[in-house]
Amino acid sequence: MITRGFPNVISSDLAGTTAWYVDLLGWVTEFDSDWFVHLTAPDDGGVELGIIAADHPIVPSGVVPGGGGILLTFVVDDVDSVHRRAIELGYRVVEPPTDLFYGQRRMILTDPTGTVVDISSECQPSQAFLDSLGVVAES
Repeated sequence: MITRGFPNVISSDLAGTTAWYVDLLGWVTEFDSDWFVHLTAPDDGGVELGIIAADHPIVPSGVVPGGGGILLTFVVDDVDSVHRRAIELGYRVVEPPTDLFYGQRRMILTDPTGTVVDISSECQPSQAFLDSLGVVAES
């Protein structure tokens, strides 16, 4: 039985990567050492993120910063306010907030390690998508 799970970002700049997540999304630092930082979402301690120093022996051989093949997704109340915050902080926004057909308003960033981060909020799905599911749109 799985009792817990959370992603870990491998970073060559532990402090900088931690600051990126804390400053942008308000993560709470639950544990902070010279090789590992454990963060939780400010409103839900069950939403967790770890950041591990790339040069620490605990990192498996061949694992490098950059998150190749990984997309971290965090759902927030208002993606547009997070977008404004990202711009203020000078963070690299790959894709500004865009409404997607399936009912998510999404923006894409890259964190300091190069990991792709999807920040999303709910929006109205397209009628074509609802029709494909046989769902009647809310009025």
